[in-house]
Amino acid sequence: MSHSRGGSGGGRRNRGQYFGHKNSKILVGDKGREVLENINENSLVIKQFRVYAAELDSKHDRYEAVVKLSRDITIESKRIIFLLHTFDKESKRDAVLGEAKTRLDVLAKTLFKSIAQELDGQNPFQYLRAYTAGIQEYIEAVTFYQYLESNKLDDWKDLERSLIYVVPCEIKSTPWDGALEPAAYTSREIRTMLTPHEYILGIADLTGELMRKCISNLGSGDIASCFQTCNFVRSIYIGFLGCVGSSGKEINRKLYTLKQSLIKMENVCYTVKVRGSEIPKHMLADVAIGASNEYAAEDDEGYHPF
Repeated sequence: MSHSRGGSGGGRRNRGQYFGHKNSKILVGDKGREVLENINENSLVIKQFRVYAAELDSKHDRYEAVVKLSRDITIESKRIIFLLHTFDKESKRDAVLGEAKTRLDVLAKTLFKSIAQELDGQNPFQYLRAYTAGIQEYIEAVTFYQYLESNKLDDWKDLERSLIYVVPCEIKSTPWDGALEPAAYTSREIRTMLTPHEYILGIADLTGELMRKCISNLGSGDIASCFQTCNFVRSIYIGFLGCVGSSGKEINRKLYTLKQSLIKMENVCYTVKVRGSEIPKHMLADVAIGASNEYAAEDDEGYHPF
């Protein structure tokens, strides 16, 4: 056994060893420098690879620019969601909703327009992962605003249309009687792609904010809105059950979180309904929230997310 370890076929110990004069070893850097010096820049193969390199560099730079825009969208969307959580009285409703609407419109007209300009003429599916986090957070903020304003959600196509922009386009002038005609301008549409998949993921995140709003309304004494919000989230959950088996892992993961939020809301509403008459109003919120954590989350009938 010792002979096999130290013999000529000993593997790891002999790897990388060079026999002969020590100056005969060729360094990789010297070899690479020699190859670069002998490259024929007029070769069609080399020219084509230069084109590929420039194309990849341009794609990577564009991808990073979209990632930065998505990060800014995420930050501003979170701030808008926080703003929507601040009003707890009807007197503050119009002011808060008005400010949130203005900031959402600015977000759509600036950062999302910049994404549309970056991806103009490109395949948007190659860059979807670069801004998926930002657009999901934006959908969460928009739908949260829609629910607080009208207790319903608009169609996702309406949101898609809000991300379409009209930009001027110059038409190249052509010679006419020895002179160039003045340049003419027209308009064309550019858009930030919004897929139904991203919209569904944003709706799943919305349910977490609705759960927090439900608990907040209970603390302020608005019990009726707690039941209304719980029923709304339950209808969303029923719709999501139709995606089981035909959706990806990400939707299944968010569906599990949605279910936990719904269970907490249902337990709160159950406690308020059953024990609400025997608990003082100023203690109702604390008792209901504390009791909601005591109930075990039972498996839904026939549903297995993973």
